[in-house]
Amino acid sequence: MAKSQRTQAAARKTRPAAKTSPRSKAGDIERIARLIRAQGEALLQRPNVTSVGIGMKQVGGKTTNVPALQFTVEQKLAPETLEARAITPLPETIEFEGRRIPVDILQRSYVPTFKVVQVEAKPARKARQDPLRGGISIGHIRSTAGTLGTIVRDVATAQPLILSNWHVLSGASGVPGDTIVQPGPFDDDRVAQNAVGKLVRSHLGIAGDCAVASIESRQFDTRLLELDVAVANIGKAELGDLAVKSGRTTGVTYATVTRIEALFKMTYEGVGEKAVSGFELEPSPAHPAADHQISKGGDSGSAWMAVNPKNGKVTDTMLGLHFGGEAEGSASDYALACHAYAVFQKLEISPWTGEPAPQATARNRAPHDSPLRTGFDSGFLEFAVPRPTFLKRVEADLRGLEGQDSIDYCHYTAWLSASRKLPLCCAWNIDGGAKKTINRKGLRFVKDERDGLDAFQIGDELYRRNDIDRGHLARRDDLVWGSLEEARQANQDSFFFTNMTPQHRAFNQSKLNGKWGLLENAVLEDVVLHKLRVSLMGGPVLDPDDAAYRGVQLPRQFWKAVFFTDDEDHDNKARAFLLTQDDLLKTLKPEALELDEFRWYQVPLGKIETLTGLRFGRALHQIDTKFPESAGEPALLIEGSNFFG
Repeated sequence: MAKSQRTQAAARKTRPAAKTSPRSKAGDIERIARLIRAQGEALLQRPNVTSVGIGMKQVGGKTTNVPALQFTVEQKLAPETLEARAITPLPETIEFEGRRIPVDILQRSYVPTFKVVQVEAKPARKARQDPLRGGISIGHIRSTAGTLGTIVRDVATAQPLILSNWHVLSGASGVPGDTIVQPGPFDDDRVAQNAVGKLVRSHLGIAGDCAVASIESRQFDTRLLELDVAVANIGKAELGDLAVKSGRTTGVTYATVTRIEALFKMTYEGVGEKAVSGFELEPSPAHPAADHQISKGGDSGSAWMAVNPKNGKVTDTMLGLHFGGEAEGSASDYALACHAYAVFQKLEISPWTGEPAPQATARNRAPHDSPLRTGFDSGFLEFAVPRPTFLKRVEADLRGLEGQDSIDYCHYTAWLSASRKLPLCCAWNIDGGAKKTINRKGLRFVKDERDGLDAFQIGDELYRRNDIDRGHLARRDDLVWGSLEEARQANQDSFFFTNMTPQHRAFNQSKLNGKWGLLENAVLEDVVLHKLRVSLMGGPVLDPDDAAYRGVQLPRQFWKAVFFTDDEDHDNKARAFLLTQDDLLKTLKPEALELDEFRWYQVPLGKIETLTGLRFGRALHQIDTKFPESAGEPALLIEGSNFFG
């Protein structure tokens, strides 16, 4: 590293946190979120701590505009009391990624909002209902009562399911197949005639307090009771969001999201302490609840829905699944919710939209003229990102549909090399604000057989019984956004071999610390993306000297180019990266796997052009500010996860 670079790096490590501004607030929040992901469970183990999350710092009882790492504690204790109990005081700031992150400490304790403590006249929410709707009483046959959150779809079977909490539908003794009753036993002890279905699966842990059950003896209505909206989309809660729920005990109540990316330490009967991730809500002053209570015992399992701040209307977007509230005797009212997106992914469910679920076929096909297969959108960002062009010798080797040089799918386009039978390049768009949670179950890796394209694709014959992965160029997770129909089509389209390159599994899979996977995971973490949108291109370097394995030349290097508008400085930017798996390919032998060190580099766009024969266009070179209009600049070795420099 050059002396000037070392000096700059040292300055970055020691400079104080900048004064919070609207432009930097989102970046500060994301930095704290990374801290929680890295250290949250360890921080939660400190004595007296009940949760850790992100909120706006409290000063003198007033909320400031400064994002902070917020701890909640059972009880605020004087320094001498902490010392007497051998408890280390929480710090005023925590250093992370070279920044001092402010710490805030609040006094709160939580319990699952499940135990029912009062007897009252039975309203409709606590009576037997047919059809079933979100917001009514439900429970395990040996429990008391919670809330039916909403009706969802089982991704694997396409059957309707009831969504609620683990502690409502299962509990410590619950097993799949147990009877679920509506209303819950506390509200009606005639459980034999109130059976509604069976417990299908459940989870209690970081991903949430959640469970689903079948529907076997009732009709159902997807609209939530008294809200008259059905869950059609899954969103992510942000600080300040207004949300509303329909619960068994307190009915319809509104609340404001005040803490996000939180980990809550909860005590469950028969299990003990568990850490659950989610967000916290407080009563909305503009929408006061009866007795100022936004949740009480029995509300667990309610669906928290986003409210449009402009017109006050309840949207069809679910933000969270209610699972807890303040402990008895607390001075204030709080509600806790699991992240809806995490719950849906963990339980392998999707919103119930009323239409039949798509069936995975042998070819993952859609009609040739499907309006959803529009391919890469060059006008997706605030600035144009043209599709790549190619040198004549490269263009002559490309095979596409109907005489074209490319193949358009839902949200991405592929350019296929006929001689190598591999994709030369894929280009795709990501809309992070419109992502859907869709499972991959039932989908197979298949060849695209339209127009004879299958003759120019490598299939499973290369990947059987070895350490080579079918490596997605356009990641499945990147593509599943937009309407539910779009997301489903993109999910299927991502599994064509026109989107696959052979990559060693240790190079490809992020869970194995694979470099390609780590790059993919880091691409969106270090910048504040305008409208959460980004366009990408990527592919292998098809070198004539690539070594052959099973008759197929295996690429040793891969590249990725990222295009985005940075909300921190409002600049349009391009970044290009080059990775190598050269050392890994030497290990494709029967003997034990031994991996040599390998690294990734940030390079000029021109370097990618030289290696591949494609052309990005002059305008994109001009926004590659690391290497403006130059293929000859030296590559930058990327250390850590800061891929944007």
